[in-house]
Amino acid sequence: MVTANGDEDTDSVSHQTRDADTPDAGASIDDIGCVEILKREQNGGDLSLRFDVERTKVIWSRRSTLSKENPVQGAGNETPAAITADAGVTNTDDGDKAVDALARVIEKKDFAEMSVIGQFNLGFIIVRRGIKKTRKGSDNSDDLFIVDQHAADEKYNFETLQATTKIESQKLFRPRPLELTASDEMLAKENIDILKQNGFEIDVDPEDAISEGSRLMLTAQPVSKSTTFDMKDLEEVIHLLRDRPGGQMVRCSKARAMFAMRACRKSVMVGMPLTLSQMTSVVRHMGTMDQPWNCPHGRPTMRHLTDIRSRDSRSKEDVDWSSFQ
Repeated sequence: MVTANGDEDTDSVSHQTRDADTPDAGASIDDIGCVEILKREQNGGDLSLRFDVERTKVIWSRRSTLSKENPVQGAGNETPAAITADAGVTNTDDGDKAVDALARVIEKKDFAEMSVIGQFNLGFIIVRRGIKKTRKGSDNSDDLFIVDQHAADEKYNFETLQATTKIESQKLFRPRPLELTASDEMLAKENIDILKQNGFEIDVDPEDAISEGSRLMLTAQPVSKSTTFDMKDLEEVIHLLRDRPGGQMVRCSKARAMFAMRACRKSVMVGMPLTLSQMTSVVRHMGTMDQPWNCPHGRPTMRHLTDIRSRDSRSKEDVDWSSFQ
């Protein structure tokens, strides 16, 4: 490979010609080969690189094993090795466990303090959460996370649509009486605004307004170009209201599917290059979400990569010289 001053870097060339298809099973983390520059763009500064995925898998697997066998001394108890492994990119089988692990080690305010390292493969954002102070003292971890730019932006747009969108409604030619239980009727009366946001408009029947069991009349129902709503959707909304605190927005499954499709179309896509400002905006928005860990279609928004202080911390551990006597 040719260096910046025009001289040939013989060490680098010989290192790159090593057989990449037969990774050394006993290799250490430091044995990762130098990536080879195949092409350098003259105007934008982008690089095309050759990257040995199989060799990296072997080394990453050994790193995970070493992390469990040699936990970092002095690290905070909030990010033990087991939790980090559950939240990592190697956990592809148990999404619920990954969500639980991430929720335990990341607070929403952390997203406001994370620094963006850069974009990877035009689809992911690499971020760093540095050492921070906690109520229990210092959290000595210095972590790298990988964020799926499309999934994260899609979840933000989805939650925004969920909270702010008023579904268009259509007046009924003749109001329809609602046959509800007394408890559901009271719940509907207390959440008329939420029902209206969902496209359902109700009125109290004036003829029965004085009686204790006054009936509700449906005067309008939601309408959409691509989605047909009916009474089952109203029943679902009322059912969801039973388990939510007063005033919290709920949506029926048809509305959530509609919002998920809209959010997907308006979000940044995989393959789209992002500026530092755009990447920072995606990460900061994650701190404002109710559930930032998965997109509405179930795709994970982020995973833990590594604690970049782990190797340094292990190398600085005190040596018990008496054990060699």
